[in-house]
Amino acid sequence: MLIDTHAHVNFKDFKNDANEVIQRSLDNNVWMINVGSQYATSKRAVEMAEKYPEGVYAAIGLHPIHSGEEFSYEKYKDLAKSKKVVAIGEIGLDYKSEYVSFKERQKEVLIKQLDLAKELNLPVILHCRMAHDDLLEIISNFQFPISKPGVIHCFTGSWVEAEKYLKMGFYLGFNGIIFKLNLDEVIEKTSLDRILIETDCPYLTPLPAVASAKAGPLRNEPLYVKYIAEKIAKLKNITLEEVAEATTKNAKKIFDI
Repeated sequence: MLIDTHAHVNFKDFKNDANEVIQRSLDNNVWMINVGSQYATSKRAVEMAEKYPEGVYAAIGLHPIHSGEEFSYEKYKDLAKSKKVVAIGEIGLDYKSEYVSFKERQKEVLIKQLDLAKELNLPVILHCRMAHDDLLEIISNFQFPISKPGVIHCFTGSWVEAEKYLKMGFYLGFNGIIFKLNLDEVIEKTSLDRILIETDCPYLTPLPAVASAKAGPLRNEPLYVKYIAEKIAKLKNITLEEVAEATTKNAKKIFDI
């Protein structure tokens, strides 16, 4: 069994075949958490999750690149009444050139959502691009639930940065970007009991999946999380079964599923 802890089957890329993608994953013993980036996609993630008795869950939040939009604390809180909501996310900071002009607004929205997570006693799914110093400063001053602070999704930082997050109790999430960036040292040094696997689908399709495709670009989907598990197993010189068992246990623990 594998759990894709960060999918976006709730995005428009899957509008014509979301049910088929989900069922294909479940048939292959792959569970998923669909993660919102705005209110609409958060709501859709909840609606999708509620269709399935198990194996499909939701996270709700306003992504930093959308932080110029209104964040309604009460509307998101109301969404979280669903038992299928397991995290607040995807939230965080994104200082890519086109978003850095409103970084102060990003910080404000992030703090509001951290407050929501604290009130609801839910872990957070944190997005961070080119903003580790500011993110570390914010979360180091925030009192998270001790047992489950959250995960740094799509981790691409250094081992020095990774250690800081790990010391705070966070997990690190790895996806197909590990085939493009050299994150070998971080993966090798991070204890298996602090690793989560994810796809970030429809983005970041793992290169082995692309290589096996017959033609054209390949849309990522939860089923391809197996390629992430396989690479982690290779880097750590352990079996795929060990990675599957550990990361599934981690996901069930932090997201209470």
